[in-house]
Amino acid sequence: MRHHGLVSLPARADRLWCRLHLDRLAGGRQADYVIREDMLAHPDTVRSFRWIRWLLVAETVVGLAAIVVAVLLTRAGETVAWAVWFRATVVLLITLTLYVFAWRAQLGYYWAYQRLRLFSRVFPVVTLVVAAIPGLYPFWMVIEQIVFSLLMVGVGDVLTSDHMRSTFPKPVRAGR
Repeated sequence: MRHHGLVSLPARADRLWCRLHLDRLAGGRQADYVIREDMLAHPDTVRSFRWIRWLLVAETVVGLAAIVVAVLLTRAGETVAWAVWFRATVVLLITLTLYVFAWRAQLGYYWAYQRLRLFSRVFPVVTLVVAAIPGLYPFWMVIEQIVFSLLMVGVGDVLTSDHMRSTFPKPVRAGR
């Protein structure tokens, strides 16, 4: 895709990603396995990735809101625990990672779909277990973690729909 003679940002990002062989690094032996183009262009696949993008945007808003609340509380003279700052920062970094997985999955990379699906299952569980530790986080941060978990469950729901599971079939191992 070109705009006014310039290569689009997604195309440049993809070229850089490929030049650095990051699919090989992140995807391991499944790095080159890409789903069929017709399944990638299917309206249900396109709609699923649109939902995933919106859920990740919501995750970003939740993560940024946690940092804003921590900053405002600090500026108001309250002590904000190190665990709150750590958690808020980690949520944003995790979300950035999920954007990368979603981007590569949307291009058809099975490994990225699998990573996104795995993290959408693991992160809500970890987040809720940590949120349940008495006294670790203030009440507002516990609410933030619950919202984060619900959004991640939404991503997982989209990824495990019948359509998406059939769109991203498990690679068949070559005979030994």
